[in-house]
Amino acid sequence: MEATRVRFGSILEWLLAAAFVVGAATLVSMVFGEMRVRAVVPVIAGEAPAHDVPAGVPPRSVSVPMLLLGNGRAVRLGDRASVVADRLGDASQVLSESLDRSEMRERVTRVYNHLGTQFVLVFEDFEDIERNAELKVAAIYLR
Repeated sequence: MEATRVRFGSILEWLLAAAFVVGAATLVSMVFGEMRVRAVVPVIAGEAPAHDVPAGVPPRSVSVPMLLLGNGRAVRLGDRASVVADRLGDASQVLSESLDRSEMRERVTRVYNHLGTQFVLVFEDFEDIERNAELKVAAIYLR
């Protein structure tokens, strides 16, 4: 009778240990499942579209929407060339200039040095929108 009780007690201990291991594994699984990041919106990743970068832009230049010059002055996309020349003033010098002319547009790319900062301004004429319009800033690149 004593042998049966030992066997039954041993089996009961093993069953309790197995139940504890299964319960702990379930609890850990639930905790890690809640910690996992779930996407709210599916992400569709791909290559960035190739932009029409002018030939005069140096490699590794970064396109920016606005250039801060200091003293509250800035150059923004869409600014006219005459306004940009007034804002830059005598403190900046044109390092190089290239002209790209096609049937659809005229593009001028100028590399500037303004108080030690080099940047590139791309001017286009937007003829299809306005006839005989002044050149406007179409892109700004920082070096």
